[in-house]
Amino acid sequence: MSLASLPMYDLPELRWATDRFWRGLARHLHAAGLGEAPPSLTRTADFAETWSDPALLLSQTCGYPLTHAFAGRLCPVGVPLYDAEGCEPESRYGPTYCSAIVLRADDPAETPLELKGRRAAINSWDSQSGMSALRSLVAPFAEGGRFFSAAVETGGHAASAEAVARGRADVAAVDCVTWALLGDVRPQARAGLRVLTWSTPAPALPFVTSMARRAEAPRLTIALTEALEDAELAEACAALRLVGVAPPEAADYGRILEIEAAAEAQGYPVLR
Repeated sequence: MSLASLPMYDLPELRWATDRFWRGLARHLHAAGLGEAPPSLTRTADFAETWSDPALLLSQTCGYPLTHAFAGRLCPVGVPLYDAEGCEPESRYGPTYCSAIVLRADDPAETPLELKGRRAAINSWDSQSGMSALRSLVAPFAEGGRFFSAAVETGGHAASAEAVARGRADVAAVDCVTWALLGDVRPQARAGLRVLTWSTPAPALPFVTSMARRAEAPRLTIALTEALEDAELAEACAALRLVGVAPPEAADYGRILEIEAAAEAQGYPVLR
């Protein structure tokens, strides 16, 4: 039995759209000769458990796990295009996204340097948009391998924004698609916050399959492309701000490693 998950932008308020998109995509997977698509998505707090399963037919992951813990274990099958500030459909690295560096609205900081000694909220330690992007931003100003007074792991981008809003942290890097979606469905989560700046762009979060199923990757790419062009899925895709998909070779995920290496070269290998 195969399984599928779409965990990256699965806000509770948008699960209707994620589920509707999946049901339509499953039809296109069947038409592409992949008739074993599961009827519903797997939802678990442990994304790694799903990504590790050789029965994984389709999921979406961050570029950081793709190039680190899951290097050689997940096979990209498409690069999503989103309609959100901070996303670019074309660059030398393919479709990209970045992070909004958010503070409380009354915070007087005007530059990243002024965040020195503050508390940072990160969604997880293996996140490009929530951790590595923030590390890259402040690396030039770190001294002795330290910049922040503390780093608090929250478990999610929305939770990081909430941590800043409630004063448990002073700054967070929030994936720009999540930031846009929060504005759509949870505007109160952005109330009292402001964007200081935007992080360095990185390749967008890829759709993937298990490396054990890489022979099916071309058909998965076709099904994704056709689903994004399906008029019956337009409402769900619009709610998710998903406007298209590029072939996997359009993105250079080596950029994730370059961003990390640049921070390390500046003496800042660990966000702290």
